[in-house]
Amino acid sequence: QVQLVESGGGLMQAGDSLRLSCAAPGRAFGNYVMGWFRQGAGKEREFVAATRWSGGYTYYADSVKGRTTISRDNSKNTVYLQMNSLTPEDTAVYYCAAARGLILSSRTSEYGYWGQGTQVTVSS
Repeated sequence: QVQLVESGGGLMQAGDSLRLSCAAPGRAFGNYVMGWFRQGAGKEREFVAATRWSGGYTYYADSVKGRTTISRDNSKNTVYLQMNSLTPEDTAVYYCAAARGLILSSRTSEYGYWGQGTQVTVSS
């Protein structure tokens, strides 16, 4: 069983930056893809970013490209999401997810493991 624990959400102001963490205690992922998704109130869950646990590749949604960085620290079994220049449109529950394999996918159905999510609220 893969356990993913997100942290770092909260109330922010427009223009702020956030850094979310996704910890996988005691887990070595090997050939996995790690992704970040978000779901705003009344909206479908949408892809934000993905990276291979082994590193070297990243993939971003067009809506966040240029102001978002996904990274990982293998020594801490943790994946991060750094997002700058926040707007109220970034308000959502942010989820970390893991998928077996090496294909960076934006499809929620490709990810078999999910965290509980962390709320990010951006005020104007």
